Amino acid sequence: MKPSAVVFAYHNIGVTGIECLLQAGVEIKLVVTHQDDPAENIWFGSVAELANRHHIPVITPENPNQADVIEHIAGLKPQWFFSFYYRHMLSPGLLTIPPRGAYNLHGSLLPKYRGRAPVNWAVLHGESTTGVSLHQMVEKPDAGSLIDQEAVAILPNDSAHDVFLKLTPAAKTLLDRCLPLLLDGKIEAKPLDLAQGSYFGGRKPEHGRIDWQQSAWTIHNLVRAVAPPYPGAFFDSNGKRIFLLGSHYTGEAAMNQGKVCIYWADGHFYADCMDNKRFRIEQLTCDGISLDQAAFKSLSNDDRLFPIVNN
Repeated sequence: MKPSAVVFAYHNIGVTGIECLLQAGVEIKLVVTHQDDPAENIWFGSVAELANRHHIPVITPENPNQADVIEHIAGLKPQWFFSFYYRHMLSPGLLTIPPRGAYNLHGSLLPKYRGRAPVNWAVLHGESTTGVSLHQMVEKPDAGSLIDQEAVAILPNDSAHDVFLKLTPAAKTLLDRCLPLLLDGKIEAKPLDLAQGSYFGGRKPEHGRIDWQQSAWTIHNLVRAVAPPYPGAFFDSNGKRIFLLGSHYTGEAAMNQGKVCIYWADGHFYADCMDNKRFRIEQLTCDGISLDQAAFKSLSNDDRLFPIVNN
């Protein structure tokens, strides 16, 4: 008899997780996913389209913990639950349904970066490593015992998008390794020490506002953590909102020592920062228009733009 599961999934890792379950011989009785938000930049694969190609039923409830949804899923009698980048917490009423357990794939090396947007937070904090973790689902978020994890490197100039693209194959490597053992009952979960980690909430576009009192490395980390396809890092100057949509950091000295400013040099925009270090700005926009040297001159004073008043 084939193992059976209900899968809660979204995003590229949701697609990868479903493909790995099918390859492992799991009968997926239902996929629970999200309606795409028209206000969100949908750059990732569609779980619903994949499920439809495999003739797997799909539902998109606003709240999976509604009584009618729980009743429907319970009636399917799945042996397992799997959650791959699904955005809602599952209630105890759901988690008690599968007799062989509920398992979630999370985008960090748990117990670090529990909660929302783990990749963006890891890049924002200048981490050199992150990864994916398969763990048991419990009522508390990302707190259940660990099954297995797979690490990836975060390079100094990787954006959050770059890191996410590394996590997708890492998820496949992890699931290919541990799913057969898990399904056969031959893998032992290890309790997480939550004191060794941390929990982070979701991020909003306003969290991309740049604090120019910080170091070049810290600001660079923010820029790459929220660079497209995420909303971007920004500051306001003379009534205009200016976005930095990519950055490159080498630790080199600022050109304008003692001045926090943005300027054009050697064919690129640069930002000199409070610690007298600078980073290169890969794309600078204002009012949705990408700036070149000539367009920048109309915004700047003395060919430099000073984000801090009276700097």
